[in-house]
Amino acid sequence: MLTSLGTRGRSGKKLIGVLITAGLAPGVVVSSLCAAQQTPPQAHRVQVFHFTQPEPINFNDHVCWTQIFDGKTLNGWDGNTDVWQVEDGAIVGESSPGHPSGTTNIIWRGGEPANFELKLEMKLEGAGANGGVQYRSFSVPPSIRPIPEGASNEQRRRMEQEQMLAKRQAKWNLSGYQADFDFANKYTGQLYEQESPRGIIAWRGQAVATEEKKKPTLLATLGNPDDLKAVIKPGEWNQVEIIADGNTLVQMINGRIMAVLVDTDPAHSQARGLIAFEIEGPGNVKISHRNIWLKTLP
Repeated sequence: MLTSLGTRGRSGKKLIGVLITAGLAPGVVVSSLCAAQQTPPQAHRVQVFHFTQPEPINFNDHVCWTQIFDGKTLNGWDGNTDVWQVEDGAIVGESSPGHPSGTTNIIWRGGEPANFELKLEMKLEGAGANGGVQYRSFSVPPSIRPIPEGASNEQRRRMEQEQMLAKRQAKWNLSGYQADFDFANKYTGQLYEQESPRGIIAWRGQAVATEEKKKPTLLATLGNPDDLKAVIKPGEWNQVEIIADGNTLVQMINGRIMAVLVDTDPAHSQARGLIAFEIEGPGNVKISHRNIWLKTLP
């Protein structure tokens, strides 16, 4: 059985339609207008229609895509070089007890895309590793948590370090949509809003709608969260794809839809913004990103 999930943006332009199979079988194909735009119409041709299956998922299809990381340098990217470097063709962020990163991002400075598809591969190493892909994001001052009265010496020491790191990394602090990814896969796939009171908006396995002055509403379930978790590979490379088209946001990992948000809440929804990668987490943490491609949508 098929469920059609479609909506219209505030401008009235039609957004993408996402077809979700009830069993989430084999994958998702989102059509690109690029190929159609390149093919001129043929006049006076009799058309015969046939029902055919779509082409299979091809993560390595780069027609009409732009590579936004050259695999060799951080040209076009802005982050703390004490944290971020290029290693084996990937953008790598590292943190350790001796050199903690705190919560910080490396930001692509090539523009602030509105409607787009973004795909990349991600790998997290270290039990405490927590990262994600920021998109349609914007710079904000970091939230500095005050140290509560009665805090133990250990709590005080830890919070003082957090405050120091937040101030050090303030240049790269962002708010906005995040495709979450953590090593334990407790939150991987969910749609989270960084530095926002909304926090987790669409959990893994959910299609959610938001409207002005209303609580988020569940539109549909995309599958059992534990079944979706099973396709995520801890400590290995995972294929991540994000589609942002009007008010509709779709997050996929390894060919499965993880979360969908139709965000029409004017107090929070963002029409365009920065793309970035996040790193945080205790202990020895390493987060890698490679094969990063962007396609602009109309």
